[in-house]
Amino acid sequence: MTLTVVANPSSGRGRTARILPEVLRALEGAGRHAQVVLTGSAADVTAAVRSVRQAGDERVLVCGGDGTLHLAAQELAGGDTALGIIPCGTGDDNARTLGVPRGDPAAAALLAAGGPISRIDLGRVMTADGTERAFLGVLSSGFDSLVNERANTMTWPSGNARYVVAIVGELRTFRPIAYRARLDDRVVEGEAMLVAVGNGVSYGGGMRVCPDAVPDDGLLDVTWLHGVSKATFLRVFPQVFSGSHVRTPYVSTARATTIELDAPGQVIYADGERVAPLPARIDVWPRALPVVRGHAGA
Repeated sequence: MTLTVVANPSSGRGRTARILPEVLRALEGAGRHAQVVLTGSAADVTAAVRSVRQAGDERVLVCGGDGTLHLAAQELAGGDTALGIIPCGTGDDNARTLGVPRGDPAAAALLAAGGPISRIDLGRVMTADGTERAFLGVLSSGFDSLVNERANTMTWPSGNARYVVAIVGELRTFRPIAYRARLDDRVVEGEAMLVAVGNGVSYGGGMRVCPDAVPDDGLLDVTWLHGVSKATFLRVFPQVFSGSHVRTPYVSTARATTIELDAPGQVIYADGERVAPLPARIDVWPRALPVVRGHAGA
C-alpha cells in the first residue's frame, strides 16, 4: 500500500524540508512506498489530507508542527483515516503528549507508517462569531494569547526574539482579567492571568500547563492561574515547564466535559493557532480522532 506523506516545508523554520529525505529513506528501507504532497498554505494542507481521507486510506502521515496537525485534525475528526505524526515544528507539543519520537525523524516515520492506531478525544470550540474548530492539545486565553497577539503584529525582530520582546512589552501593561466560566454545572468567576483548557498536556514547546490531561479520558482539564501581582506571576509562571505550578496556591484546576468561557476583550488560541474572540463554548469530542500513538516520554 502506498502511503501519503503530507509535508509542510516551512514548519520548524524549514526543518521539514531538511529532514524529509531521511523520512523517505526510512520508509523505503521498511519496504513502504510513499508519495509526498508538499504544501505551501493552510488550504494545501486541508486539501491534501481531505484527499487521503476521501480515498479511504487507513492513515496519512503528516510532517510538520502543531499548526499543521491542527489543520489535519479538522479534516480527520470523526472519520476512520488515522493521523500519523512526523514532528518537524518548533514546539511539537502534540507529539509530546502522544509519545511520538521527537528529534528522530526516521523513528517517527516508522511509527507513523506501521504503529497501532487508537482513537483519542478532541476539544471542540464554538465561538459567538460562528467559528467552530477542533483542537488536539491546549486552548488558551489570557497572558499567553495576548503575547501571541502582540508578536503577530510585530515585524522585528524575527524568530524567538520576537516573542521575548512581546513578553516584555505585554508585561508592562498586563493586568489580571475578569473571567466567567461554567464548568459543566458549576460557575466560576474571578480574575485570572490565564485560563487554559487541555485535551493535551503542553503548549509553547513544552510548557506543561495542563500536566494531568489525558487525551482519551472523555474530559477536558482546566488550569486557572488566579490574578496575582507581576512579581508573583514571574515567580510562578516558569514552573509551567515542570507542571509544578498546579501545586501552588495561585492555581486552580478542574475537569469538565463542557466549558463556557468569557472575558472582555480576550482572544483564544488553540494548538498555537488563533481562533476567535471570547465568548466560547468548549466541549470534549470523545474518541473523535484516530491516531498513531507512541510511548509516553518519547
